[in-house]
Amino acid sequence: MEFFKKRTSFRFMPLRKRWYAISGVLILASLLMIGIRGLNFGIDFTGGVVLELNFPQAADLDKVRDALANAGHEDASVQSFGTERDVLVRLLPKEGENTGAVGEGVLEAVRAYAPAVQLRRTEVVGAQIGEELAEQGALAALFAFLLILAYVAIRFQWKLGVGSIVAALHDPILVLGFFAATQMTFDLPTLAAILAVVGYSLNDTVVVFDRIRERFLMMRKGTPAEIVDLAINDTLSRTLMTSVTTLIAVFSLLFIAGDVLRGFSVALAIGVFVGTYSSIFVASSIALDLKLTARDLMPVQREKDAIDDMP
Repeated sequence: MEFFKKRTSFRFMPLRKRWYAISGVLILASLLMIGIRGLNFGIDFTGGVVLELNFPQAADLDKVRDALANAGHEDASVQSFGTERDVLVRLLPKEGENTGAVGEGVLEAVRAYAPAVQLRRTEVVGAQIGEELAEQGALAALFAFLLILAYVAIRFQWKLGVGSIVAALHDPILVLGFFAATQMTFDLPTLAAILAVVGYSLNDTVVVFDRIRERFLMMRKGTPAEIVDLAINDTLSRTLMTSVTTLIAVFSLLFIAGDVLRGFSVALAIGVFVGTYSSIFVASSIALDLKLTARDLMPVQREKDAIDDMP
């Protein structure tokens, strides 16, 4: 199956400085947002209480919020969970508050307007556990990048490796910048989505780079920019088809799964878009500006083999 019916011949590389500028502005804005506003960490990282409530009929979320606000929980997050009768309540910790006793207070406040409500589940995440999860999440991201660096160093010539690493860093920074700007809740599923974005971006970049390597070894005429453009056009249909089908699944999660997976779905949607963009306009452009040539991609021939091959 092909995305385009005809072979494409888009010229990407002559415009690479323009794409550098766009990426530079987006990365700078993202870093500023992260530094100024920070991330709105969920209770997975800050600690707090999660309660699952079941109502005998469809729950009125506004009344639940009003009941919790009257009980002193103005910052409570209230959302549907599963069916219309199931409600998930998230409470951030307050200084000096016994998080273990919060569940009973919430249940008592909601029963003031819905006496038949039942408490299905209560989870308490301590602040210390939240800090440990944050540290483990950061370590997971660090090890992911180190393994990517090792893989790229073995798989590709260093000029291609530099491009892939920059692209792999480019994508999660933009996703984090979006979450900092919008102050959407950043929790463990969102962190998992960002790690998935890194893998998706690297996979896209590897496909493009494999084609670039093949084209450089096959073609003896043409400038490096023309060869890179040809390789990108060769893989463009596959790249866009993969992105579109992935986005269909991600948008299904975004609109059907509800608020529970909203951060996860949004992070994946943004990551798929910027991952496709970076594999074409960032990784390949950097490799080209590092003076990539066919000689760089030729297999290294040992001196003994070269002597044996002499007539």
